[in-house]
Amino acid sequence: MRRFIMLRVEDVSGSSGTGRIAEGVVFSTGVVMVCFCPPGEPDPTYKMFLGGIEQVQRVHGHDGRTRIHFQDKE
Repeated sequence: MRRFIMLRVEDVSGSSGTGRIAEGVVFSTGVVMVCFCPPGEPDPTYKMFLGGIEQVQRVHGHDGRTRIHFQDKE
């Protein structure tokens, strides 16, 4: 398993804020589980991505405005 956080540099939609918006884990199978916990939101949202970390970046990366920072080495 490999843990990560998602940091949003710019909030283009105006709905999720900036800074640390999510944390997640990449399982050894490549499946990713993400907990979206933007600042000020009382209820986190959980999503599973079968397409791996590439899918997470494609869907939530906002053209580089959200970055994935791994906390564990490969």
